[in-house]
Parts: sequence; C-alpha cells; structure tokens
Amino acid sequence: MAEPVRPSEDALIARWFRPLATDPASFRLGDDCASLTPPPGADLVLKTDAVAAGIHFFADDPWDAVAAKALRVNLSDLAAKGARPLGYLLSLALPANWRVDQMEAFAAGLGADQARFGVALWGGDTIRSPDGLVISITAIGAVPQGRMVRRGGARPGDRLYVSGTLGDAALGLMLRLDPDRAAAWGLTADERDHLLARYLLPEPRVALAPAILAHAGGAMDLSDGLVIDAGRMGRSSGVSIRIDAEAVPLSPAARRALNRAPELLRSILAGGDDYEILAAVPPEAATAFERAAAAGAVAVTAIGNVGTPPTGSQDAGASGAGQQAETVTIVGLDDRPISIGVEGYRHF
Repeated sequence: MAEPVRPSEDALIARWFRPLATDPASFRLGDDCASLTPPPGADLVLKTDAVAAGIHFFADDPWDAVAAKALRVNLSDLAAKGARPLGYLLSLALPANWRVDQMEAFAAGLGADQARFGVALWGGDTIRSPDGLVISITAIGAVPQGRMVRRGGARPGDRLYVSGTLGDAALGLMLRLDPDRAAAWGLTADERDHLLARYLLPEPRVALAPAILAHAGGAMDLSDGLVIDAGRMGRSSGVSIRIDAEAVPLSPAARRALNRAPELLRSILAGGDDYEILAAVPPEAATAFERAAAAGAVAVTAIGNVGTPPTGSQDAGASGAGQQAETVTIVGLDDRPISIGVEGYRHF
C-alpha cells in the first residue's frame, strides 16, 4: 500500500494554523517570531504546559478534544492567576503516521476554543515525534500591574474554596482503564459519560478570573490532585491547610460511585486532572467572592480554611512528602484527621 500523501511543514502551517493566527501580533505566521504589545497598565502572565499521548490522553482520543485539552489546561492556570487570556504559542510533535483528517479535527478543536475563550494563535513549531502525539502550549494572559494572584498568598484565617466539582476526571480515567467499573458503581449511562468527558475535556474556569483577581489572596489550579496541590499552596504560603472531606463538592455521578465504593475517596481527593481552581479568600471578602463567582456562572464551595504554619515546618519551598503531610490535614465527619495514603499525580 502506498504511503499516504501528507502536506509539507509549510503547507501544513498554511492550511491549518494560519487561519487560527487572527491577531496582528502573529504576522499571520509569516515571520519567525510574534511581537506583542502588552495592554496598557498590565503585566503579562505566562504559562507552558505539555500533554503527551499515553500520559495525559489516550492515543485513540479524538484530535479535536486533544487539541482543546492542551489549550484548556493552560487557560486554567491563567484563570487561577486572575489573568485575562490573550493568546498562545503552539509546539506540535506529530507521529509519523498522522492523518489529514486528524489534523483537520485538531485545527477545528483549537478554532472552536479560540472563539469561546477569546484567544488567538501567535506562532509555534512543528516537528516529527519518535513516538506519539505531543503538544506543548505557552499561553499568555494579562493582569493589572503587580496584581497576579500567586499560590503563596494564602494567610491564616482565609477560607479555602474550590470551583466546580472534584474527582470526576480521576474516576473517568478509572472507567477508561476498566469500563466494567461503571456497573460496579451503579452508574447510569449519563453518569458514566459525564465522568469520561470530564477526563477527556476539562473546563477551564476563565469566567472566575475576575473574582479571583478582586478577592483571593492566593490561588492555583488543581492539575495534580487536591491533596498535593493544597500542599503546594501551604508550603508556598508558609501556612497549614485544613480540608473538610464532607464539604468537597461532588457531581451526582461521583457521589453515586462513592456511595457504592467508599474507598474511592482517596482517588477523589488525590487524583489529578480536575483543572478546577483552589482559592484562599480572606473571611471579610468571602461573601463578595461568592457573589462574583455566581455572576460569572461558576460554582464555588468552601471546603476548609488556612491555619498557622505547621509545627516544626521547614522552608516554604520544601517539597518532601513528609512536609506535605504536615501542611495538609483532611478531616472527616467526626472532625478527626483521616489518612488518604496517596498524594496525587507526579511525573517523576
């Protein structure tokens, strides 16, 4: 069988990516670099995340969803900083057997999300991958000068909020690996599909960024799991974190699964890929934060509070597992600490 004809690199860029380069900063991808003038009175916020087949998505996932996921995980980080997204750079490593229909879907997925979230492609690179598809996106946003909300801004007394619901993506991944779990958990078809979709395609809380900017002292997106990411916030801020397990918001699908299999609590609290936002909000700003979130049509839930530094804590930059255990406490119905036993996703 003859090898399928694929466009050259220049033709690939012209056909699928030049139509996405709608901002003048990109020069319609006709130069080696883009040139960006920041909005007046703004700081730029920059974020790079890569996703790879076999790690962040399955090799047979549709390419429109894969492209959207690659963009959305970066937009989630910008939202957690209170930033308004402006545009992005794309580096794409294509497997040798990529198909034209896959690239059509990839560009369509990016185009749909560009329209939805108000961003444009500014440039990037394409290379051949020795293995599966790899996508690296650098997203750039803007905040008023000096006002980016950092993960290290939590203070004792703050209320701890999360957006959306947690654990859906972790349970969705478990269903991808073992579809029979749906029946064991008593899920309806719609509940199963909800969990699968939450793993495949996260929902960046871009609409929450103004509330974060106006009212949160510290914030970060939850990509590696609530437990590990809350620990990162605690260490960066030099504080302790207390989370009420019963307050963690769950979707009806996750709630049904947990009722059938209580051991899933560990996966819900420690599993990754939620891409929700964890925010520390001063108590006097809590009501205003909740109202601003509602105005943006984003559900937020108070799940705990920020306390004084843990006894005998190390530097705020410490990263050991033992230090995290000191920083984050999960409590159950009886207000007694419960052990999760796992920390969350780690690449290494």
